Parts: sequence; structure tokens; C-alpha cells
Amino acid sequence: MNVDVLITGGAGFIGCALATHLLGDHAQARSMSIAAVDNLHPQVHLGSARPAALPDAVALHVMDVRDRAAWDSLLATVRPRVIVHLAAETGTAQSFDFPVSHTDTNVNGTAQMLEALNRAKHIPEHIVLTSSRAVYGEGAWQDASDGTVFQPANRSRRQLEAGQFAILTPTGSAALPLRHRHDRVQPKPTSIYGATKLAQEHLLAAWCGALDVPLSILRLQNVYGVGQSPHNPYTGIIGLFHRVAAAGAAIDVYEDGEIGRDFIYIDDVVRALGAAIARMPAGTSTIDVGSGEAMTIHRAAIEIAALYNAPSPAISGAFRFGDVRWAVSDSTELKAQFGLSALVSFAEGNRHLSAWLKQTGVIAS
Repeated sequence: MNVDVLITGGAGFIGCALATHLLGDHAQARSMSIAAVDNLHPQVHLGSARPAALPDAVALHVMDVRDRAAWDSLLATVRPRVIVHLAAETGTAQSFDFPVSHTDTNVNGTAQMLEALNRAKHIPEHIVLTSSRAVYGEGAWQDASDGTVFQPANRSRRQLEAGQFAILTPTGSAALPLRHRHDRVQPKPTSIYGATKLAQEHLLAAWCGALDVPLSILRLQNVYGVGQSPHNPYTGIIGLFHRVAAAGAAIDVYEDGEIGRDFIYIDDVVRALGAAIARMPAGTSTIDVGSGEAMTIHRAAIEIAALYNAPSPAISGAFRFGDVRWAVSDSTELKAQFGLSALVSFAEGNRHLSAWLKQTGVIAS
């Protein structure tokens, strides 16, 4: 059976939203056929039932991307025109605790998919990979005094334990963060998760390059919004902040509160993915996907606490090894190539998320 799009990890947060977007976007033009594979990981899915958020029109195949036999069985009947590869173990902190599972799923799982395509003698027309801003690590910074650009070493545990959170130049002076853009900032992951996402990029780029398969790589910033698992403790800091504030507690803000992030709402992410699917590149294309708006963790916590009249967030000085100081995208290329800009502001996105968490009973109304 030929299908238009196969989504790995298709029953997850982004997968369900993407399928809904694609089916809605094509409803008037033609019927789009979509298949999804997902192992329904208990960390994300409380039960083994099909997620209600996954449209009925999507054929769900419950399987693990690491399973050679499962891939052979799937590709014997499902012949995808486009593959959107979302399946991955996520979580910066978690990747240090479970490096084997992260490497096995993200790297070996991707390799199993490619080898299965070889065995099935099926070459898709296009592959789309959701990568991550985590591949950049600490990214690129600029010396405030003379404009010199440098990429800092990873912040050490000793530095973090001493409360030395800020990025300084090699000479110890003030440094300014630069926005993430793939052609200006070299990947330099600080976490095992980031390293495995970069490995996915390299595996797919090599395979697609050898077989002349167009490859679109989307490096996503921090995605949040309606549908993100409220039970997964390793992803979704925004959802965690909502649960804490709704319980009437003070949100614990790490480091000195000045960690910078680019939060992008799920609807804007799937619009970018939809545009990537529709626009087949010549060779390999990499796009940074974010709102382009810098938000400190402290500011995010303040805005979310205000939604619930919760106590002011408390800056604790705690830290997570592998976290980076600043990660904000340069969104100009997203607009230039796809004609897209983020439409959902941080305030609006959090109102939507709050309403959904109340509706689903995750937090009290």
C-alpha cells in the first residue's frame, strides 16, 4: 500500500499535531494517506491505547524503530512517499542517566530504518528529520569588547557548583550570545541527547546523499503546547511550570534565572513541518525552527505564575548538567525559505495550554 507520509514517533506530541495539521490542510484538495509507527512508550503514554489526539484516518502501527523484523513487516505493505522521522528518546538530563537507550533508539533506530529501506528496495522521495537545538550545545558567543566570535567549552560541573553560570570570553570578559543558525554556528553538543540527534543528521545525510534522496533537517527550539505529555518528567518545562503554579507553589527557577530559551508553540512547529514536507529540497536542507524571541526562564516562570496567582518564582541556583546557557534561533531563514513566522505568542500559547490542562483534569479548574 502506497502512503503519502509515514511518521515515526507518530503517536507522540508532535506526531499527532502534525497528522492533524496535514489532514486538515489537505481536506479540501485531496485525501492524504498517513501512517504512523510508535512504540507507545509508557513515559509518554499512560496506557497502550491509541492516543485520542491521533486522527482516526491515520493508520497506527505499534512497533519499535529498533526492531529489524518489525520494519521488514511494515515495509512489506507500507510504501511511504515521504518519511517524517520524529521517533527519539528525549530529555537532556535523562540522556546522562540512560545513554544506552538514547543511543539505541536515536542512532540505531535510525540505522535500522535505513537498512530496512535497503532490504525492501524502497527509496522514499523525501525524508524530513526533526532534529534539535541541542546539537549546538552552548552555541556561538561574541566578545562584547571587540566583537570576536567564539564557541565556548562546555560549562563544567565545578563551575556550575560554584555558581559560575554566565558564559565568559577566553580572557574572562563579558560575552553576548548569538542566535542559532546552522550555517553560522557549528554543532557542539553538551548532552548525550544532543550528540545522538547530531548523529541522526549525519546518518541520514550520508544515506540520502548516496541515494539522491532529498533530506530536510529541522532543528527545533523548545516546543511546548496543547498535547504535550503532562506525565513525562523529562520534557516540557513549560508544562511543569503550569502544574507547579496551579498547585499554589513557587516555581523553582534554576541557575540565576537568566537561562535564555526560544519557546515555540506546537502549531507553529507543525506549520514548519508541513512546509518542509511540501517543499522538496535539492540535496540536504537545514532550517532552524523557533520563534526567534528570547525568553529567560525566570521571565517565563513569572508569566506562568501570574496565570494562577501563584507565589513569585524562587531562583534556587540549582542546575542540570548538560543544560546550555542560551539557545535562541535566527528565524530569518525560516521566513525566507518557507515564508513562515511564529504566529502564537508566548502569552497566547500559555493561555491555550492552561485551558487544556484544566479541561483534561491535569490541573484543577
